[in-house]
Amino acid sequence: MEIEYELTEEDVVAFNLYHVKNTKVGKNSLQWQRYISPLIFLLFAYFLSMFTDMAKGPLFATFGVTAIAWVILYPKYFYFHITRQVRKMLKEGKNDGLVGEHKMKLNKAGIRDTTSTGETNVQWPGVKRLIEDADYFYLYTSTVSAYIVPKRDLYSAEGLKSYIQKRLEKN
Repeated sequence: MEIEYELTEEDVVAFNLYHVKNTKVGKNSLQWQRYISPLIFLLFAYFLSMFTDMAKGPLFATFGVTAIAWVILYPKYFYFHITRQVRKMLKEGKNDGLVGEHKMKLNKAGIRDTTSTGETNVQWPGVKRLIEDADYFYLYTSTVSAYIVPKRDLYSAEGLKSYIQKRLEKN
C-alpha cells in the first residue's frame, strides 16, 4: 500500500496537542499547574492577612476570585502555550524532513516514509500502537514520536486503518 500526503505545521501542532491532552504526563502537568497555583494564591492571602493590617474579607475575596478564574481559564492558556512553543521550535530550524511532502509505503515488512531529505524505515514490531482521532492517524514508534498521517489526503481512511491493524495484530 502506498500513500502520499503533505504534512503541515498545523499537523505537527495538532499531534503535539493530542499528545499532551492524552498522555498521563501531559494530564498531570495540567492538573498540577491548574490547581496548585490557586492554592498558592490562597496561602499568600492567608499570610498577608496574618502579617499585615489588611482586611481579611476583601483580601480573600480578591485572591479567591483570582483562584477561581485561574482554575477556569488556565487550560486554554496551557494549550495556547503548547501551540506557541511548537510553532517556535518549528521556526527555529529546517524541518524539511518533517513538514512537507511524504510518500509512505506500507508492506509486510513495515513502513518506509520518504521525504525530500531522505527516508525512514520501521518494521512492524517497531510500531507500538495506532491512534486515531477525527483528523489524523498517529503511528507511534515510541512513547513520544509518531508518524502523523492526515486523513484529508487519504483515499480510504478505513482501508488504511484496517491494513495497519492487521499488520499490528500479526506482530
